[in-house]
Amino acid sequence: MNLMSNPDEFTILLVDDREENLLSLEEMLEREGRTFIKATSGNEALRHALRNDRIGLIMLDVQMPGMDGFEVAQLLKSNPKTKDISIIFVTAISRDEQFVLRGFEQGAVDYLQKPLDINVTKAKVNVFEQLYFYQRNLKNTAAELEKINKQLEKFVYIVAHDLKSPLTGLIASLSLIDMINETRPMEQDEVTEYVDGAKQAAHHLANMITTLLDYSRKSLTQQTVEEVDVYELVSQIATLLFPPKHIEIRVHKPMPVLKTRRLKLQQVFQNLISNAIKYNDKEQGLIEVGCVERADRAEFFVRDNGPGISEDEKESIFQLFWAGDSATTTQESSTGVGLNLLKMLVEEQGGKIWVESRPGEGSTFFFEWLT
Repeated sequence: MNLMSNPDEFTILLVDDREENLLSLEEMLEREGRTFIKATSGNEALRHALRNDRIGLIMLDVQMPGMDGFEVAQLLKSNPKTKDISIIFVTAISRDEQFVLRGFEQGAVDYLQKPLDINVTKAKVNVFEQLYFYQRNLKNTAAELEKINKQLEKFVYIVAHDLKSPLTGLIASLSLIDMINETRPMEQDEVTEYVDGAKQAAHHLANMITTLLDYSRKSLTQQTVEEVDVYELVSQIATLLFPPKHIEIRVHKPMPVLKTRRLKLQQVFQNLISNAIKYNDKEQGLIEVGCVERADRAEFFVRDNGPGISEDEKESIFQLFWAGDSATTTQESSTGVGLNLLKMLVEEQGGKIWVESRPGEGSTFFFEWLT
């Protein structure tokens, strides 16, 4: 038995109770790119069909002792694993129309009468070979489109989440101006401070939109690799997330200057710092961001003194649709999608992400970024 190992080969299962017929049929159809499996009974044919998921065509003799070709075809078509395999019935008996129709009713897609006409047999098998590869390519295309759709859904989630932060900061600055102005006249330095904050958030939002539009127009290989001062990037993110007054964000030096895709690195830091702010339950919150440079990568960390994560949750925190217990999600509902997407972003760069934590004492998220 010659089992197919090359996905570009076409595997044909030949079924006949006579060895000489199998050899003759194989010799007739043999050509480069084809693999043949031979069976001398209906039971043997069923075993091969169930074990080999790359069979593209079955040449099935109708008249066999024990289980005949009609029964084999009926069983193949009733099994979800084998129901789509094309079957050509090969028979030396009746040419009667009702006999032929019975073959089609049992799942045959074509019919050949013995003695076989070599040219007709070759031509029909060639057609089914082409059909097999067309169908396979169509399935692969459908699977690839589904994968792309899922990636687009995740991309939209990340974009919406990331744009929300500077927009919230912009609204907060303008709302503070409005609230203070209703109670008392504002000092010039106060107006300047809040307007500057609103302008920074607006500029950051505009830059993000520009970058996202550029990102959406280009494939991964076309996306701009630029020099990124990570200290400057993280400091800007920390400012424009507008943390509450009781939460301090410390960005430790030294931080590297990397040649990378800025948007992806920004998304990881922005989401980790945003989560650390959102879920912090301490009267005086502290978030620290730092880096340890390795040989070929930078190992970043975002540490907080928040509620922490249990050992059980650490095993599943990066899974899709994970959501923590109510103690860690009281401030805002969570879809459980964000950390899974961060994991994907980091792994796209060849790194990994993990967390160390103690309940009640805080968490430290680490991630690697290739340099």
